[in-house]
Formats: sequence, structure tokens, C-alpha cells
Amino acid sequence: MSERLALRGPCLSFRAPPWREGAAALRFEPDALILLHEGRIVALDDHARLRAQVPDEMHVVHYDSNHLILPGFIDAHVHYPQVQMIASFGLRLIDWLKRYTFEVEQQYADPEHAAHEARVFLDECLRNGTTSACVFGTVHAHSVDALMREALSRDMRLFAGKVLMDRHAPPTLCDTADSGYADSRALITRWHGQGRLGYAITPRFAPTSSPRQLELAGQLAAEHPDCRIQTHIAETPEEVAWARELFPERKDYLDIYAHYGLLGPHTLLGHGIHLSDDELQRIATCGACVVHCPSSNLFLGSGLLDLGRLRQTTPSPAVALGSDVGAGTSLSLLRTLGDAYRIARLHGFALNALDGLYLATRAGAQALGIADRVGALEPGMEADMVVLDLCSTPLLAHRMRHCRDLEEALFAQMILADDRAIRATWVAGRCLYERADRVS
Repeated sequence: MSERLALRGPCLSFRAPPWREGAAALRFEPDALILLHEGRIVALDDHARLRAQVPDEMHVVHYDSNHLILPGFIDAHVHYPQVQMIASFGLRLIDWLKRYTFEVEQQYADPEHAAHEARVFLDECLRNGTTSACVFGTVHAHSVDALMREALSRDMRLFAGKVLMDRHAPPTLCDTADSGYADSRALITRWHGQGRLGYAITPRFAPTSSPRQLELAGQLAAEHPDCRIQTHIAETPEEVAWARELFPERKDYLDIYAHYGLLGPHTLLGHGIHLSDDELQRIATCGACVVHCPSSNLFLGSGLLDLGRLRQTTPSPAVALGSDVGAGTSLSLLRTLGDAYRIARLHGFALNALDGLYLATRAGAQALGIADRVGALEPGMEADMVVLDLCSTPLLAHRMRHCRDLEEALFAQMILADDRAIRATWVAGRCLYERADRVS
């Protein structure tokens, strides 16, 4: 538990999607005082109004006007075993999986290797301002044990799951329908609800699971309705065609997951680039979420998700943001947002900074079902926060001197900033990462 302390500095949070509510969706305090106790925000207001409630002995961490306190970033789709293969020479998705991913994931048969990589991954998350994530392990149950154990020691709010994959992969990376079910169920018993941890039922994607495995995954979801479900969908045209070939009796790719009980308000669907209008409407109607992974899509040449099209679909599906490392090339959600902007512009849609930061914070919390606890800065919320240094590089320092307003400053951060902009990362009221000094 954290001591009683306070943070002072400019802060920004979201109550609702800015594209729907406009200024009413935002809470911006140019000089805020945030009181923390036992891992939660107990008060937040203008410093001048709230300072009378601060005892003289309370420790106040002061971030000046060149900083901005935000809710911690939430990465809604990431593969922790793939950090060690990030920036592997790009190939099309299926070939890339065979050449790099499957080779690397076989190393996780060694529990010590999994434990080491889990530490590296969470260190990098914190260094990039990410306080929560929905994470793919490998087919090995102990890959999830290693990650959960490490996250629990840091009191992070994390979801993760063992990959379910019983076909179209190397034999050493295949479970069976029954063993995948049993291993997942045991992991749920061990970790779901421990500390700030949650479990995500994780079929890699429909083509690598047999009908029986998907059936048992759906049974797991029915037995544990408060777990998340994470998978991939429609990342490439080739993948869509493969899924149709393997499941010819289903209406479309999405219908595979729906048929086996894997589509609902707890479902996070990575990518979704090549979905039909009907599929997007069904995703919206059932309350599932499309996780946009722009950096990965650019790197592998998988396609360009049209955010404007999703926004205009009636009803429109929920969207969150994922780094998708290791096809994604950075764990920085700031860099990921920069790629999201560029892709949107190619479709004639302009993703502004407020909408982007909403995707990186509150939208991710909603997708994970934890928006009542994280994703915003309000009294009663858990104190997961990231502090941006708005002048983290000489170029950004120069740019900030010429910004006309907050939104322009934030847009420059979305395009130019990276891990160097993270001054500090706070998890449950504790500073777990602080940049040692300014890096040029």
C-alpha cells in the first residue's frame, strides 16, 4: 500500500469519447493537486482549492508546467514472448509466424527463460508509461505463471492468457483441445482475481484451433463469464480466406467465434482490418471491441484499418489500441498513436490528439472491463498514472514554445514523442518508473 502523498501538476483525463461529447468529455486542470492513499485517488482539484487539505508533513511530488499527468496507458493487445524478436525482418503474416514467432515461442518451454522475459517485458511497459495490458503468453501454461507472478509483485492491473493452439503449428507448440482447456482452467483458478490480475481466454486465432478446441474455449468462457477473451481476426486477406476454407459452414470469420461462444462484451478482437460491414455491426451490437494495432499492420503490410469507417458504422464498434509487439515495433503507445494517425490520414480521416489519448487510456479500460477502476483520473479510481515530459527532446522543447493551445501541444507529442517522454509511471499509487535524467 502507498503512503499518503500527493502529486501536483497539469493533468488531463477523459469522462467520455471526445468525438461524441466534445469539451464535456475532458477534465483538464492546469495546476492540479492529486491526493493519494492506499493506491487510490482520494481527491483531485485545482491546487489553490485543495491545498488546505494537505498536511504540512505530506509528501508532494511536483511536476511543473512542462509536464502532463495522464491516466496510465493501456495496451489492449500485445505478445510478451515476442519482445525478444521485435524488429525481425518483415514478411507476410503467416510466413512471419512460421519463421520467427513459432521459433521464439518454443524457447518458453524453459520456465527460467519465461521468467526472465516477463521481467524484461514489464520493465519496458513501465518505461513506456503502460500500466495495464491484455497479454498473450505462449502455449506453455508456465509462460502465464511467470508473467502473472511478476505483475503481482508490482501490483499491476494485467490480463493474460495461455495461447490455445492445437493445429497448424510445430508439434512442440501444440496443445490439445482437452489439455488447453485443463491448463487454462487451472490458470484461471490460480490467477484470476489475484491482486489486480485477470485472465484472458486466448485462442491464438481460428485457423490454429480445431473446432473441438474452440468449443472448449467457449465452454471456459461460459464457466468463467468475468474473464476476457482475446484473439485475432481478419488481419490479412490470406488469413480470412484460410479461415473460410477451414470453417466452410460458417457465414464469415466473425461467425466462427460467435458459433463457439467466443463473441460477446468481454471479447477483444485484434486487428479487424478486413471485416465486412455486417461483421462490424455485429461486433458493435454484442459489445465486443476491435483492437487497432497500426504499427504491426504497417510493419507486416497486413492492411490499413479505416478508423473513419468504423466510426461511421451504425452501430459503431468499440475500438481500443494495441502495440502488438513483436510485429509492432515499439511498446510506446505514443509511437503507436503516431502510426494510427498516419494510417487514418491515408483513408482521409484525421485522428486528433484528444481522440488518440482517449484510445490509449479510457477506451482500453472499457475494453478490459476495468473502466470503473482505471483509465481516468477521478476520486475513487486506482492511482495508475503516467507523467509526460512535454519537452523530452530538443525538438519537442522548441515545438512546445510555439504551440497555440493544449490540443496542438498534445498532437505534437502524438507525432514526435516516444519512450523518452515518460518522466514517471505510477502504479497503484507507487512510482515504479522514473526517468533518471533527460535523454536527448
